[in-house]
Amino acid sequence: MPDLPRLRITSLDIAEADESLYRAFAEEERLMPHLHLSLQAGDAMVLKRMKRRHTPEQAIAFCDLMRRLRPDTVFGADLIAGFPTETDVMFENTLQHVADCGLTWLHVFPYSERPGTPAARMPAVEKPLRKERAQRLRQAGDEAVARFLADRVGTTAQVLVEAEGRGRSEHFAPVTTPDTLPAGSLADLAITSSDGTTLLAEAA
Repeated sequence: MPDLPRLRITSLDIAEADESLYRAFAEEERLMPHLHLSLQAGDAMVLKRMKRRHTPEQAIAFCDLMRRLRPDTVFGADLIAGFPTETDVMFENTLQHVADCGLTWLHVFPYSERPGTPAARMPAVEKPLRKERAQRLRQAGDEAVARFLADRVGTTAQVLVEAEGRGRSEHFAPVTTPDTLPAGSLADLAITSSDGTTLLAEAA
């Protein structure tokens, strides 16, 4: 799709990453400096029981590498709280993984049983504890977002206007845009403030 000015990589399994991805990310300006990763957990044993094909250390190394290729890269990730057999220590490893990888945009889900799967036959974590752990992960994500947005104040962002008065920056940040900008347009905007969840912008 050579005519699309912006491309965004999402739901990336880092076990599939190879030199062609690294080269494209470093050289293709249309690829946004935002990657959403399918991590699921940050504890080695939980990842093994999920049958994931990466380790926590590999996830950290991947994030470090992509930041070396493009220093302004921002990461999102899918994380599951309360997977069967997850102990307090295992959960704390996942919570720490948010900081170790430098994750910002988190999609957090408490584990939900699917009948017939191997996980459904494993010792379960109590549902209230799953919800509590999911909330702690979401709080970590909210704090990471607030810090990231605060750092963007005073910069200029290229914003894709998605609807009247709102859009997304290159880094996936939601932006309140001038009402005069039509949906589908790209605009370089000055970031004037943040409310902790959204950036406010005006014409640069």
